[in-house]
Amino acid sequence: MSVRTVRTQSYVAVAWKILKAMVKIDNMLKYLWISALVIIADQATKWVANTQLDYHQAVAVFPYFEWFLSYNQGAAFSFLADAGGWQRWFLLVLATGICVVLLVWIKNLESHDRLTAIALCLILGGAIGNIIDRAYLGYVIDFIQVWLGSYPWPAFNIADSAIFVGAAILIISGLFQPKPSAS
Repeated sequence: MSVRTVRTQSYVAVAWKILKAMVKIDNMLKYLWISALVIIADQATKWVANTQLDYHQAVAVFPYFEWFLSYNQGAAFSFLADAGGWQRWFLLVLATGICVVLLVWIKNLESHDRLTAIALCLILGGAIGNIIDRAYLGYVIDFIQVWLGSYPWPAFNIADSAIFVGAAILIISGLFQPKPSAS
C-alpha cells in the first residue's frame, strides 16, 4: 500500500469518526440524506423550470400533464396568495417552526421506526425546499401541472410532491401499524 492510500484511508476514518460523533448513527437522523436529496432535486428542477419555461405558458408533456411555470406567494392551493405581503413572513416562520418540530421528532424516533423517519425526512426536505424559495424570492416556484379531466390541479413542484408522499406514507403506515398491546 502506498503512503497516499494509507493517508487517504486515515482521513476517511477520521471523517467517519467525526460524522458518528456529530450524528449518532444509531438514531434516526441518519435518514436526513433523504431530506438533502429532496432539497437538491427541488432546487435544481426549479432553477431549470425558471430559466427554461415562460411564465404561465403551458408546455404539454403527456395528455393531462404539462410544464407550467407559476409563482405562488401563498401556501397550498395559493391560500393567502393575495394577502398583501405579510404572508411571506408568516409562512416562513410557520414552516421553520414545523421543520424544528420535524427534526426533534426524527431524532427521538426509535430505531424500528424507519418508515416514519423516511416519511418525516421527505416532508422536511420538501418544507426546506419551499422555505428557500420563499426566503430568497418571496414566492414558491411551481412548474408541474396535472389535469383531472378538464380541470387543472394547482401547479406544484418536487418539494410539494415530497411532502405529499411523506404524508401519505405516514398515514398509510399509521393505518396498518400493529396496535400496542395493553399490559
